[in-house]
Amino acid sequence: MDDFPTRFADFLESIALKVRAMTVDRVARVLRLTAMGLVVASLGIMAVVFLLLTVYGALEIPLGPDGAFAVLALILLIGGVFMWSRRSRTT
Repeated sequence: MDDFPTRFADFLESIALKVRAMTVDRVARVLRLTAMGLVVASLGIMAVVFLLLTVYGALEIPLGPDGAFAVLALILLIGGVFMWSRRSRTT
């Protein structure tokens, strides 16, 4: 009977660790992945915007503003047509 308080304390601690593993650890992992996803998404969007601005600036020198806009629009249109042709047909 002298062993009962120690065993009971170990039992409560094991239950607390199991509950923590099933709740807090999972939520912490999801929050960490969500935060990393937001950072990666924002950096990716910034990279795309800077790439488009750089391409527009490079095309503006020889073609002027209207020609650069037309060529950039044509590039994006061709990319859109390519992605549209590769879409899944199941609806």
